[in-house]
Amino acid sequence: MDRAIAPSIQAQRKRQRWLLGAGALVLVLATILAFRTVLKPSIRRGDVLMAVVAIGDVEASLTAAGTIIPGREAVITSPIQSTISRVMVAVGARVQPNETILELDKELANSSLAKLSDEQLRNQNKNSQLQLSLERSLNDLRAQAEVQAVKVRSLQSALRDEQQLLQIGGGTAENVRQAELNLTVAQLEAQRLARQIQTQQRLNQADVRELGYTVSMQQRSISELATKLRQANISSQQAGVLTWVNENIGTTVQAGDPLARVADLSSFRVRATISDTYADALHQGDPVVVRINETDLRGTVTNISPAVEKGVVTFYAQLDNPRHPALRPNLRADVFVVTRAHRGVLRLKNGPFYQGGKEQPVFVVKDGRAVRRTVRFGDSNFDFVQILGGLQVGDEVVVSDMKEHLETRELIVKD
Repeated sequence: MDRAIAPSIQAQRKRQRWLLGAGALVLVLATILAFRTVLKPSIRRGDVLMAVVAIGDVEASLTAAGTIIPGREAVITSPIQSTISRVMVAVGARVQPNETILELDKELANSSLAKLSDEQLRNQNKNSQLQLSLERSLNDLRAQAEVQAVKVRSLQSALRDEQQLLQIGGGTAENVRQAELNLTVAQLEAQRLARQIQTQQRLNQADVRELGYTVSMQQRSISELATKLRQANISSQQAGVLTWVNENIGTTVQAGDPLARVADLSSFRVRATISDTYADALHQGDPVVVRINETDLRGTVTNISPAVEKGVVTFYAQLDNPRHPALRPNLRADVFVVTRAHRGVLRLKNGPFYQGGKEQPVFVVKDGRAVRRTVRFGDSNFDFVQILGGLQVGDEVVVSDMKEHLETRELIVKD
């Protein structure tokens, strides 16, 4: 015979069913949450770079490739055509003024100097011969003039005699006219000789001057070659460091070929190149920032080459501190030409996230989440990007490349 179940037992069984149902519901909810957590995209904090928005300066700049060069460098060229016979100083050594760096073979130049000297002696002999010849020609003309003067005086006497004979009836008018005509012809001849003497004197002076010019030019050539011979022992006019020398002994060099460079390494400047695309944005006097091994040095653009070679423009910059310890000759450096400067603006450290546009999405990290947010950008440089809108001071932003997550609105940030 069945017996009735006690109310206490029924209540206990009912509680158990509720507990089982609640447990199953909690298990289902936990499973769903865990599944959603597994499916939700995430990033590890250690795998990305982050930066904080702050107030600071942003200088818009153009990037150029620079090389540190000495502030002063003297290029020593060959004074003559010759061959290198001996190198006296090694590259990197300090040289003093007038210290011989290398020697050139002087045999060919000495031969040329001897030839010029012989030609000068011949010119001087020609000068003496010319003066004697011109003096003889002038003396001949003067003798002819003296003879003509005597002839004029004789014809003047003959004319007076004919005039007297005509007065006393012993002569004729025809004889007088003939005597007058002879005298006139003789006087004209005398005048011609006088003018010829003056012309010959001027011609003599011109010929002497011409040969004198030849002698002077030859003497200058001799002096110049003698000076070049004295300079054939190549030396520097200033103290400094030998940065380069042609060490190819026996090599033929032409007059004007560079043989050595001596630099004053107490100060430096910068030679930089930039794409000709930015040539119009480059101006003399623009401020520059020169970065050398994490050290920033400021300066100013001093010279811009007007020529474009292989698509690049060369310019030079003077440093505010040309004697900084970090400076070394031929050291590579990044050069940033400042075109605009913004003071006290919102800025964010530049990184792979920045694509160069005026507006783009970024991920702002807060409370373990990286939320996508659209941000407006202004000018930028190698270090910072100006923030115009979308971020505030203190916002932490992922500055790594986030192209893979551009379609994701939110990411979990795991430690």
